[in-house]
Amino acid sequence: MNGAEILLENFLQALVAGLLVGAIYGVMCAGLGLIFGVMRVINFAQGDFMMVGMYCSLYVIAGLGLQGLLGPALAPYVGALLAGPALFVGGYLLHRHLISRVTGIRALGAENEGHYAQLILTLGVALVLENGGLIVFGSEPQSIRTPLSSRAWELGPFIGDDVSIFLNQARSYAFLLAVAIGLGLWLLISYSRLGKTLRAAADNPTAAIYMGIDVDRAHRIAFALGTAITAVAGGLVATSYPFQPYVGLDFVIIMYAGVVLGGMGSILGAFWGGMTIGLVQQMSTLVLSPQLQNAAIFAIFLLIVLVRPQGLFGRSTERT
Repeated sequence: MNGAEILLENFLQALVAGLLVGAIYGVMCAGLGLIFGVMRVINFAQGDFMMVGMYCSLYVIAGLGLQGLLGPALAPYVGALLAGPALFVGGYLLHRHLISRVTGIRALGAENEGHYAQLILTLGVALVLENGGLIVFGSEPQSIRTPLSSRAWELGPFIGDDVSIFLNQARSYAFLLAVAIGLGLWLLISYSRLGKTLRAAADNPTAAIYMGIDVDRAHRIAFALGTAITAVAGGLVATSYPFQPYVGLDFVIIMYAGVVLGGMGSILGAFWGGMTIGLVQQMSTLVLSPQLQNAAIFAIFLLIVLVRPQGLFGRSTERT
């Protein structure tokens, strides 16, 4: 294999890896984008909801004996999906008894529409989850093992007998689930009655109330749904990434960067923003050391924001 073929294979491998990782990033960004798009709340605890989803997936697999029932290959993905309903209930209750105090109709007319209180409250929730997780789960890194992590499909060779692409099976299945979840969320928001309700509550809460929409309930569902989606993404990440109670800090910046890249308030944009970050992160390994991946992400982030301040799918005009 000559130098050009090696370079081509490395490029294609990084491109495929970026797509596989980016789809999972896209789902976690879509969860945060749903919460911000409907509620206009900057949620600092979103990364820690993902962390709770990781541990929930781990203990669901062990508690229900999924590996014995479904096998070690399928159990991690079923566990990740089951983390969603659990965190949906948790997010629903958290919003009803705590987050709703500083959001929605109650926040209208407050100084800066209650954003200061929202920032402090979500930061406090994040700290409680992180330190509570440290007490309950301990500091030792955990992982959800699957035999698929050590298996790969080979595509090719494409040029001669040398240039091939290897698809990690664990990440490939996670990619398929992530794309299905992202598509399902887009269809839900775009075409269902619930989606129309959420969009109405987001565009003009006052007018939505006059139309008979329970805005506080819409916000509660949006918060719970965004929490659940991010928890499922966490369960998918846990199949290939070790985690501990502070792992949310590693991903919350990626989530916000993806939401801003895609366009504030756009669910589809948030997904593609996450995809973009995954691609940049993996492609940067061709020329940069792994320690500089985040620098590459934010270099591209600043470039896109300079060229298109409203994001890839955002609107340049403000909502009324």
